[in-house]
Amino acid sequence: MKIGIQTWGSNGDIRPMIALADGLTKQGHSVTLAVTSLDNRSYAQECADFNISYLQIPEQINFDLEAFAQQSFRMNTQQWLEALLDFAFFPYEAIIYQTSKQLVDDNDLVIGHHFLYPLKIAAIKQGKPFYSVTFCHTVIPSASQPPFGFPNLGRHINPLQWHVLDYGFDFFLKNKLTKLWNSEGLPKIKHVLSQLLCSDQLNLVAVDPIFCPTQNEWPAQHHACGFLNLSTENDDWHIETDLQEFLDSGPAPVYMTFGSLQQAVPEWSMQLFIKATQLAGCRAIIQTSSSNYPANSQQENIFFIGRHPHQALFKHCSAIVHHGGAGTTHSASLCGRPSIVIPFMDEQLFWACTLEKLGLSPKPLPAKKVNETLLAARLTTVLTDESYQKNASLIGPTLSSTKGVQNAVELIQTSFKTISL
Repeated sequence: MKIGIQTWGSNGDIRPMIALADGLTKQGHSVTLAVTSLDNRSYAQECADFNISYLQIPEQINFDLEAFAQQSFRMNTQQWLEALLDFAFFPYEAIIYQTSKQLVDDNDLVIGHHFLYPLKIAAIKQGKPFYSVTFCHTVIPSASQPPFGFPNLGRHINPLQWHVLDYGFDFFLKNKLTKLWNSEGLPKIKHVLSQLLCSDQLNLVAVDPIFCPTQNEWPAQHHACGFLNLSTENDDWHIETDLQEFLDSGPAPVYMTFGSLQQAVPEWSMQLFIKATQLAGCRAIIQTSSSNYPANSQQENIFFIGRHPHQALFKHCSAIVHHGGAGTTHSASLCGRPSIVIPFMDEQLFWACTLEKLGLSPKPLPAKKVNETLLAARLTTVLTDESYQKNASLIGPTLSSTKGVQNAVELIQTSFKTISL
């Protein structure tokens, strides 16, 4: 089968799609991956290593991630999403749609990031199946849970709150998001969240089931397949001598990173991490994107490291400080390590609260309010309260680094076979 995959976003939106493409390729399918990268990072080499055809559309995107991140500190969720779309999506909608049409032309099936409605439109227009991938289940309705941030008013009232969320999202974004849909002459849609922004046939929720206990209440097309973890079989990264000596020289350090956001707030994040480490009196490995703190260098009880596969190092650390991205959340939990979460936006806050409920993290520290004193206090709590380490060590082995991709591939193949009959 020939399969086209299209995604848009940062590293956390792209690497899972490479993992899925790799899993499909290993099952004998021919896969092309089209990427719109917000930080202009190319994934051509990773895809070549996995025998995946790669397209970067466009090759360069004019989006200042650092400036946007600094502005987002002062935005609410609605303002942040509108600004992100206005600067990083709508200006490129035409070329994304052009690529979507080409992928549909060239393939038997297309799979897209849940936000890529241009791919859904192209598939509908040409009568091809379209499946989607969602990295967070926060907007999938269930009767026993209200939308994130709403009060839990019980199974009879919660569905009404989901309708309120639908109408609120429509009020702010429906006109912009449905412009292309309407221009292509497709039937009018009532709600963007439930009718535009994912597949009507199969939506793969790339979340481990342990994080979504209400999945049995979801609409039929949504399936929690598990974390789409990129295989490390082609990865030659290893712990170098200087880092190994640091690990061996004392207690397991805390690991600190903001993932793909790190490059957006390099100096602020470094000062926060360094000062909090000093106040807490612990050891730390800090992922650096600042020239003032070069990779593979050390300052007393802190080792600075550049880009690398997280899971290979997380298992040697005592706790992970991060921004609450879906990928980092899964990686920390998979390695059996507790988290301290500093979320920048609501989706990350959702992950932070999910970890807190499972006893894997203390109360989150929103980026708008965090300082070195508050972070140092959280570090002390996690390093001295044995319950966090115990909970993480119990949950870690229940997660799988490979089943997510396996489940996703099986769901895709089964669904396509059903459609083809």
